[in-house]
Amino acid sequence: MKLPILFSFRRCPYAIRARVALRVAEQPVELREVVLRDKPPEFLTASPTATVPCMVTDGKSIDESLDIMIWALKRSDPRGWLDMPQVGWELIERADGPFKDALDRTKYATRYPEIDASDQRAIAAEFLTDLDQQITEWIFGKPTVVDYAILPFVRQFAFIDKDWFDSQPWPNLQPWLERFLASTDFTAVMDNYPQWQAGQPPIQFP
Repeated sequence: MKLPILFSFRRCPYAIRARVALRVAEQPVELREVVLRDKPPEFLTASPTATVPCMVTDGKSIDESLDIMIWALKRSDPRGWLDMPQVGWELIERADGPFKDALDRTKYATRYPEIDASDQRAIAAEFLTDLDQQITEWIFGKPTVVDYAILPFVRQFAFIDKDWFDSQPWPNLQPWLERFLASTDFTAVMDNYPQWQAGQPPIQFP
């Protein structure tokens, strides 16, 4: 049986969350590591947006990381991650929209010379303050898809300036991130893979 193909990039938070869900769902795929400055034609053909992750299954492309997470967990959800209140999906929408926009304008400030990066960091921090107030050990008291959909982006934001991040009054959010970074759910999806080349032997993940 031919495995789905996942075009991925190790450090991309969108790709990280897709790999986390595929691993938890125990859904094997053929992993193709993409170098973003040297995108192979097979990837550009598969991905309408030319962005990672992109999964090809049954001749169709799934081009959004959250859709890949849902696809995997609907096939197998051994930890019950999809058992989540509707507000969880609304939090993901906020994270993927205003928070990610502010994150990018903070991390890549030189791309946005007309925008004050400190203002953008403050916008991102407002969202994280809201999250901190929601989190006990997890956002809904147990792990659900919202935690793992958002955590890779919190990681990306934190490491823009880790000292600043650690100094913020987020007593619930900071341990939440540290638990994720120390967990096999994260470490097991962060192995290094060589750049995919057409004709190479397939690499199965997980």
